[in-house]
Amino acid sequence: MNERESSAVLAIAIHAAFADGAPADAEREQIRRVAEGLAGGGIPGLPSAYQAVLVEKRSVEDAASALSTAESRRFAYEMAVAVAEADGVRTEAERGFLDRLRGILGVDEAPAVELERQTQVLLTTPVATPSSPQKPDPAGLDAKILNYAIMNGALEMLPESLATMAIIPLQMKLVYEVGLAHGYALDRGHATELLATVGAGVTGQAVEQVGRKILGGILGTIGGRMLGGLGRQAVSSSVAFATTYALGQVAREYYASGRRIDAAQLKAVFQRMLEEAKGLSGQYSGQIAEKARTIDVSSLASLVKRGP
Repeated sequence: MNERESSAVLAIAIHAAFADGAPADAEREQIRRVAEGLAGGGIPGLPSAYQAVLVEKRSVEDAASALSTAESRRFAYEMAVAVAEADGVRTEAERGFLDRLRGILGVDEAPAVELERQTQVLLTTPVATPSSPQKPDPAGLDAKILNYAIMNGALEMLPESLATMAIIPLQMKLVYEVGLAHGYALDRGHATELLATVGAGVTGQAVEQVGRKILGGILGTIGGRMLGGLGRQAVSSSVAFATTYALGQVAREYYASGRRIDAAQLKAVFQRMLEEAKGLSGQYSGQIAEKARTIDVSSLASLVKRGP
């Protein structure tokens, strides 16, 4: 993808992020940071794509006109679905946006509807499993957090959009299981709130995942699979690993404290753990690559339900 197409896909993804109404200030700020961070990856037009959407200078129709191939239009639609439904809740506004976008992009209805169905199944898979609160086991939690981080790093190595969509549900499941180990039987809503508090909200993460897919580039398709540059996919994998690891560690500190750590402290812990995780990702790159070879993309909902 060239810079013009990349900016167009991101613009469509940002429209999808805000399809259900005016964005909250925190969402705006997170997505602004994401766009600026992506510019450092080699596509300087991404921050301007963000600004163009938020000040209503670029419409969905205008962005779509920059996509010249069926593959790029289908990719844009897949990414819009991933962002619009990242929280697992499909509003009427989001439904209307996706219907309109499908027509603008000229995406066939049957595969689009199937993608949306699979996305809903994946994103609404319960994170809770029947269990009673467990005795805290710090050593066991370290292994659990690492396993989830490796799995999400592996998912991000795969070209399928559904594989990327499984990352956030698995992060939520990890937060749930860490809380459960400390005696807190919470739900998806609590996990979503914790992610947002530390600055890794589901919508912002979804937009960032789109950006990482863009940076990976689209080299073509084989059997319906979009292929990107392997080197950049490895970078994306490292980000997914690090974010998941940091979320698991911040959840552990939060629930071990009896949920007495305030928002500012949680953000600081998350940033510290994120830097630590970035240093660890290379150490586990072999395990991540091996795990990627074993993932059955057709059974992602089952994977999210049982965990890694």
